[in-house]
Formats: sequence, structure tokens, C-alpha cells
Amino acid sequence: MTGRVQVGGMPSGSSAPLPVDSLDMWGATVGLPEQVEAAVSGARAITGLPSHEQVENVVVLGMGGSGIAGDVLVAAAAPFMPVPVTVVKGYEPPDYVGTGSLVFAMSFSGDTEETLEAAAAAFESGASLVVVAGGGELVRLAGEWAVPVVRVPVDIPQPRAALGAMAIPPLVLLEEIGLFPGALQWVDQAVDQLRIRRDELVQPGNRAEALARQIGRTIPLIHSSQDLGAAAALRWKAQINENAKCPAFFNVYPELCHNEVAGWGQHGDATRQLITLVNLRHDAEHPQVSRRFDLVAEVLREVVAGVIEVRAAGEGDLAQLFDLALIGDFVSLHLAGNEGIDPGPIPVLDEIKRHLSEGGA
Repeated sequence: MTGRVQVGGMPSGSSAPLPVDSLDMWGATVGLPEQVEAAVSGARAITGLPSHEQVENVVVLGMGGSGIAGDVLVAAAAPFMPVPVTVVKGYEPPDYVGTGSLVFAMSFSGDTEETLEAAAAAFESGASLVVVAGGGELVRLAGEWAVPVVRVPVDIPQPRAALGAMAIPPLVLLEEIGLFPGALQWVDQAVDQLRIRRDELVQPGNRAEALARQIGRTIPLIHSSQDLGAAAALRWKAQINENAKCPAFFNVYPELCHNEVAGWGQHGDATRQLITLVNLRHDAEHPQVSRRFDLVAEVLREVVAGVIEVRAAGEGDLAQLFDLALIGDFVSLHLAGNEGIDPGPIPVLDEIKRHLSEGGA
């Protein structure tokens, strides 16, 4: 599939590189800055939120491309909030969820079974619930429960293409409540950086193309540091899994220095052909973590196919997280395109969901 990509009515100067892209994942990725801006407007219209004084803890429920919103919240907002934040990627909220809890139930489709079950349990426990969804059973239940709903645009092709639509509303609403002052400024800085990076990555011969060629048919192992970097590394891993349909793994500093590094003592003849290390770097690294990146890279150069470094740009943690995420999104699309793979459909995941819904084996 070729054709000049339009960005905000202006030609990007690049043709979509994918030989087949049935769901237009390329177009959705190119439109991320505008998606973030639209998400701010949608969230600011929401009413019926609890007061600052009512909230003792915040819990985010979500899976996969919807659940990444919780990881963004933990990375960008939790360090500055006066209450703890927990991300739940499963069927049950923590036992402490109750009348003092603000629970964000995140489901792009509105039909994610884990999120539906956990949201129902949270509501029954007396928590204040906010639903972020595109429709489905979760929106129906939200109407029955009389809880606020942030609607996700229906023209986004897949949950993983809705990073802005899913991750931004909780940040904005937390500022409205008074739990995360300054969120809108952080979001504005993220949009500025996303536009700069997007306009770079739609040009021929850009960095994402080069990174995809370097990775080639090896398996990416993404390393970064906790919070901001951990969310970005998870995003890279998941996007490569789903868009390029290939294995990818991630780990975070400083923890990986206490276990994973020891595992490179064997099988170097195999890993040297199979694994490419991708280091995601950002300005919020602890100084000792920065040293660890250098020390581990020296150890691993002998036993991996290559070591790649990607540095975030932008003002503030949220901007740098989204910057790394967007680079990874484009890399995953180029990896798909290089192999002639359609990045949109995910038949194996759909098949598993179908079997679960039918009670099949």
C-alpha cells in the first residue's frame, strides 16, 4: 500500500512503507499528536468526579493496549501524587479497594473480560469509578452504575493504536481533582515533542527505518530504567509482538543487574546470532543506572548481534515517554513492512478470546 500520508491536512513528504496495511495502522501512528490533543478535550468535559479529599488511592484496570495507560500514569504522575497508584492487569482489584478508591476502568473495546470483572468488583466495593472505553459492555454498565465515561473514538483501528486516547484522560482528570497539578502542561509538552518526532519519522531514510534494518530478523531485547523507561520498554515489546508478529522481550535497570546479566554466561554462540539489545535512554535516569547501561553494554557486546541506543527527547517525563513510544511504534511498523506482514490484524489473540468466550479448550 502506498500513498502520500496526510498530517493535519499537510502532506508528510513520505509514502507509507507498508506493502499491506489493511487497518491503516500507519495512519493511526502518524496521527498520535492530534489524538493526544483530542483526548484532552474529551476528558475536560467529564463531570461527576470525586473530590480530592475523598480519594485515598488510585487503581487503574486494563489489559494490553488499554492497560498501558496505567503504566503511563505510574511513570508520569505517580511520583508526584499524594496517594498511591496501582495498576491491575487481571480479573481482581486489590482487597483494599473501597469507598476511598478512585478506579479507572480502561477497555478500548469495552468488552475485555478481565477489566469487566475487576470493574464490577470495584463498583460493588464502593469505589468511585471512571470508565474509559469505546463502547461495549463496560459503557453499558457505566450507564447502569451512573459513573463518568470518557468515550474513545471509534475510528481508531486497534487498542494499541489508541495510546493517546487511553492514557491521557486519567492524567487530565487527576488534575481536575487536584491530585496531579500541572498535568495539562506536561501533556502540551508531550504534544510538541510528538509533532517534532512524527515529522522526522515520516521522512525517507529516517531513524526508525534504520533501527528496523539493524534489528532485522533478530529478536529485540529492550532494556531501560524503571518508571518512565519501563513503560517505554513495555510499549516497544508489545508493539513489536503485535505489529511485527515477532518475539521481543524487555527488562529494566537496576533489577536486571541482579539476575539477567548472569544469564549471558552461556550460549553466546547462539545469542550472538539471535538477540539485538536495544537500550532506551532518558533524562530521568539515576546516575548509577546510567553507569550500569555502560557496564552491561560492554559485557553484552560479545554475546549479542548488536547493541542499539535510542535516546528520548522532549521537555518533561511524559514528553520523553511518548517520544520513545512513538519511535518504537514506527520501528515495529517498519519491521512488519520489511517482512511483508500486515501489522493490523492479530488473529491468534482473537482466537484465544473466542475460545474463552465460548468456554472452549
